[in-house]
Amino acid sequence: MSHSVPQAPGLRRLPFGVPAVIPGRTLSFGLTLFWVTALVVLPLTALATKPFGRGFKVMLHALGDARALHALALSFGCALGAASLCTLLGLLLAWVLERVRPPGWRLLDALVDIPFALPTAVAGITLTSLYAPTGWIGAPLDRLGIKVAFTPLGITLALVFVGLPFVVRTVLPVLRELPRELEEAAETLGARPGQIARRVLLPALAPALATGFGLAFARGVGEYGSVIFIAGNRPMVSEIAPLLIVIRLQEFNYAGASAIGLVMLLAAALCLLAITALRRRLPASLGVRLGGAA
Repeated sequence: MSHSVPQAPGLRRLPFGVPAVIPGRTLSFGLTLFWVTALVVLPLTALATKPFGRGFKVMLHALGDARALHALALSFGCALGAASLCTLLGLLLAWVLERVRPPGWRLLDALVDIPFALPTAVAGITLTSLYAPTGWIGAPLDRLGIKVAFTPLGITLALVFVGLPFVVRTVLPVLRELPRELEEAAETLGARPGQIARRVLLPALAPALATGFGLAFARGVGEYGSVIFIAGNRPMVSEIAPLLIVIRLQEFNYAGASAIGLVMLLAAALCLLAITALRRRLPASLGVRLGGAA
């Protein structure tokens, strides 16, 4: 049975069906639409149409370059690996901050946000000095035959550093609002810790984890400042796509730069749309059958 919500007397409705209870709402909506169009839609449209202005064959030739293909594969591969690590580490860190709360957890909670405030160039220089073959961490690893700086492993490390806060800050509020009674009830019914995590916690945290993964992946694909120092920027080895765009612009190869940017834009948009669709399929509420956890 459907129930209609009564409308207050004299309440004026906008054409799209939203009650205009706030004065100036139409003006606010118009200004918002203008700024979104000017700052988001028009630049993205220009980027999408720029490569075609010089001809479709020119764009295909720019994308057919082995150096461009390797840079794109490296950027997306490292971003995907870093986002996966961020999802796992972010879940564990959020659990420690909310459920364990060891001594000094408030300081740890504040340190999580350092990548947000730290300039990316400073982060890149710091990571390079630590993980270079002569660095504090890189020297012992180098003696073991593990090279981090100037390799794809170093790129992934830098992307984990900048992407981890996105997962923690997305998962932590959801975990904070999750009633502990659910876990206690499942434990009372005889569920083991692994079953509680799999059937009670993960279904409730899955949408937040998917969101954090998408944010970390999107940040990693376009990250520049914290990566170029530790990457080494060797063509066909550790050269990322954003750096190659800058190189193409310095060579006045605007078609090549626009073509690489268009591929990054389309691929990132498709990935984010896929993650959004996945979030809608994941359970958005705590409709967990505790009896099945036992």
